[in-house]
Amino acid sequence: MKRVVITGLGAVTPLGNTVKEYWQKLVNGELGIRKITKFASDDINVTLAGEVKDFDPSQVLDRKEQKRMDLFSQYGLAAALEAWEMSGLSDAEINHKRFGVIVGSGIGGMTTLQDQVRVMDKKGANRVTPFFVPMVIANMASGNISIRLGAKGTSQTIVTACASATNAIGEAFRAIKSGAADIMISGGTEATICEIGIAGFAALNALNTTNDPKRASIPFDKERKGFVMGEGAGMLVLEELEHAQKRGAVILGEIVGYGSNCDASHMTAPLKDGSGAADAIAMALEEAKIQPEDIGYINAHGTSTPANDAAETTAIKHVFGAYAKKIPISSTKSMTGHLLGAAGGIEAVASVKTLQEDLAHPTVGYKVSDPECDLDYLTEGVRSIHAEYAISNSFGFGGHNAVICLKKWRDQ
Repeated sequence: MKRVVITGLGAVTPLGNTVKEYWQKLVNGELGIRKITKFASDDINVTLAGEVKDFDPSQVLDRKEQKRMDLFSQYGLAAALEAWEMSGLSDAEINHKRFGVIVGSGIGGMTTLQDQVRVMDKKGANRVTPFFVPMVIANMASGNISIRLGAKGTSQTIVTACASATNAIGEAFRAIKSGAADIMISGGTEATICEIGIAGFAALNALNTTNDPKRASIPFDKERKGFVMGEGAGMLVLEELEHAQKRGAVILGEIVGYGSNCDASHMTAPLKDGSGAADAIAMALEEAKIQPEDIGYINAHGTSTPANDAAETTAIKHVFGAYAKKIPISSTKSMTGHLLGAAGGIEAVASVKTLQEDLAHPTVGYKVSDPECDLDYLTEGVRSIHAEYAISNSFGFGGHNAVICLKKWRDQ
């Protein structure tokens, strides 16, 4: 089995469109959730979202390409190119047939789908853009990244709702570990802040309807009432250890374990006892060949929904026992909102930076303690930590559970 290291990171988020800006705002506890500007949302009764701000697609795409690519693909490509440049692979001799891409997206080109249905309804079917299908289908983030970078190995898309990006990273990890690839770009991308996206989740009563950004996404708080929609992309360059060392790459971290399973219980609700999530965490630790007490940080799924936060807390207690209360835990979604299929991508980036910098970002907005959620959620601001291992949790509709285990890189 090969070892799998991380040599590049990329991010397009509600807190910034580079890893540097995103991470700095995370540790500062800044809020990326504001009033929706993409459309008038008053009739939906949801006014807040974690929108990407000041994104300039012309930095990675010419005008013609922009018209042929939905925003979810644009975000994904921009994050992938940042990770690619950071990795130094742009200047390296590589075997493109052993270079692959696996990207997660929960929905794909939802904005294009909405807009083109409107075009057809108002102007007729013959006015639908000929690029409708390649803009909408969820595999085109992976496809466009592969095309741009010449990745001729496996190119796949994972669609497991809010677990998509973490499943994608886990499957890319396995591809390298098994010897099937040398290099993988992996993560997630999503752009669902549009009328039908917000309305659909609002109809499920899944979204918080407050007008106060500071009390909108409040994971583990007793007054949590739903999540806040976010958008963006998070990407990692994964590389086989010897391949990275041979070319003198700067190694940012290592992936050592992956767990994936299904609750097989309910379309939208997690198991109340957290047993499915707990099993996925245990799988990741087992593959990493470590003990629960070795974990020094958890990036929680932490969506700010009543059922999810309680179930995740129960799952963590089940795996870690009494040690659970000693583990620093953050919810990135407290600042970015929930990026659905891209959430695990930006949270993996945050987890790598946490291990690199010995800093864990806060869970902002927390005020009211909940007896069901009684762990160390870092509600008092950024904290200095010394963790050798971290896990990042993602759980999605359909009962999908995905967990990756990361290790701090030390020259060895």
